[in-house]
Amino acid sequence: MIGSIEGTVFAVRSGFVIISANGVGYKVAATRATLSPLRPNMDAALWTHLAVREDVLDLYGFRTEEELHVFELLLTVPGIGPRSALAILDIASIETLRSAISAGNASYLTNVSGIGRKTAEKIVLELREKIGAGTEGAGRSLSGDEEALEAMRALGYTVSEARDALRKVPQEVAGGSARLREALRMIGGT
Repeated sequence: MIGSIEGTVFAVRSGFVIISANGVGYKVAATRATLSPLRPNMDAALWTHLAVREDVLDLYGFRTEEELHVFELLLTVPGIGPRSALAILDIASIETLRSAISAGNASYLTNVSGIGRKTAEKIVLELREKIGAGTEGAGRSLSGDEEALEAMRALGYTVSEARDALRKVPQEVAGGSARLREALRMIGGT
């Protein structure tokens, strides 16, 4: 199996990057957070998971070994495939996901495309003990994120836009209104 890849970024596209290693271009699916710092002609190293199916080999890349570990834990849940697991990792930081799952907050996961209430509850049930509790700060930011997400939706932002902005807010910023202010500041570019 391919456990990691190191090479030069050939191209970055929506949902994947092409990394050239020893003359071969590897297409690696990744989250927006993993892809955002990557630029063509820069060196890159990613932890990887190779998903083998009957007719295709898909490579998934992660910035850290911890992200890879959570991805592989998600794959142990019946009904969760690699694309769904990657979509779940794309909604929030690892700390926030750990906190949501360990707190039994299935509703946090339901905004993922293709993840319904029953699947979210199954993820919580299957992984609650395995994933480990998030830090105390992550628990505070989780409830703050929920408040800020609802406020941003009321202001006309899509769930995706709101989650992207909130994901960039440092974990140290606690409370719904503080996280909302910081997310709006980041969106506004001020």
